[in-house]
Amino acid sequence: MTAPRFQFDIHATYGKARTGTIRMRRGEIRTPAFMPVGTAATVKAMKPESVRATGADILLGNTYHLMLRPGAERVARLGGLHKFMNWDRPILTDSGGYQVMSLSELRKITEDGVTFKSHLDGSRHLLTPERSMEIQRLLGSDIVMAFDECPRADAPYETIAQSMRMSMRWAARSRAGFDSGEEHAERSALFGIQQGALNEDLRRESAQALQDIGFDGYAIGGLAVGEGQEAMFATLDFAPGMLPADRPRYLMGVGKPDDLVGAVERGVDMFDCVLPSRSGRNGQGFTWNGPVNLRNARHAEDTAPLDGRCPGDCCTKYSRAYLHHLHKSGEILGAMLLTEHNLTFYQQLMAAMRAAIAEGRFAAFAAQFRADYHGG
Repeated sequence: MTAPRFQFDIHATYGKARTGTIRMRRGEIRTPAFMPVGTAATVKAMKPESVRATGADILLGNTYHLMLRPGAERVARLGGLHKFMNWDRPILTDSGGYQVMSLSELRKITEDGVTFKSHLDGSRHLLTPERSMEIQRLLGSDIVMAFDECPRADAPYETIAQSMRMSMRWAARSRAGFDSGEEHAERSALFGIQQGALNEDLRRESAQALQDIGFDGYAIGGLAVGEGQEAMFATLDFAPGMLPADRPRYLMGVGKPDDLVGAVERGVDMFDCVLPSRSGRNGQGFTWNGPVNLRNARHAEDTAPLDGRCPGDCCTKYSRAYLHHLHKSGEILGAMLLTEHNLTFYQQLMAAMRAAIAEGRFAAFAAQFRADYHGG
């Protein structure tokens, strides 16, 4: 029996929290799900099979970086992103919009799209909703993100409102561009992105506009851009509930472990963030008792494991003293071990939340997690 193009089944709920499964041609995605970020067709310091072994069901790839290097057309000629990077499970690609806004010099935003200069070589490019859909199709993405603009959360209200409405017009163009993709559109999914920063009325207007267009899933964009956890949670108290309950809800670019728990409590199903891999390269390990800075001198002779509850090689075979030595010495193995540990911890956390929701004890789990994480 052929797997469905895209099907989301909710298995259990606890308050607003949900656990379920997304079924696609390339495999199933257990939710709540955390997607490791493979920006340039690689999760830094990790082999794809090692990423899968941590428990990841899906990866995120980056349209902006891949269109600049090695180029979407080249990836297509080489057989698509999955073959290129040796990952046979689902891949979600972002639209490139956020990176254009945050990384590019001399960008110019018009109704048509965004003209920008590459951060690599200064070459000039035009990224439109149609071109974003084309790039994601060339890459062979399983979950395609609509093209949008992400203004700062502290921008003036009218600036945020105008940006959100343009993003909704771009969402309609993204829908049309995706649907024109024939074979790719028949086996992949398209997510729309809610915008509106911290404003409840703009979030509601955006959610309605997206539902009028119709998408397979819905992302919550424009958060985790410097507004702080309290403001983010205040927005998540209302934003997910504006989106269809029978479709996955994806909070983009989040986040720290306690962000994930708080967002799942508020009805979010999917996440991505560079934090576990970036922190791993910089000597920070996440544990059930909070983050640990292994560059700190107090670990120089500590023979204990990083996290006694972790089953991975980093914690069962190596001491904090050794990890401290690797990071102080700039050894590549330090980045490899700690990245693998952090991704393992994140997937352990997602699995623990799925189990707690299914077993009707999520409130107790969340309370114990916070006590351990912030008290450790």
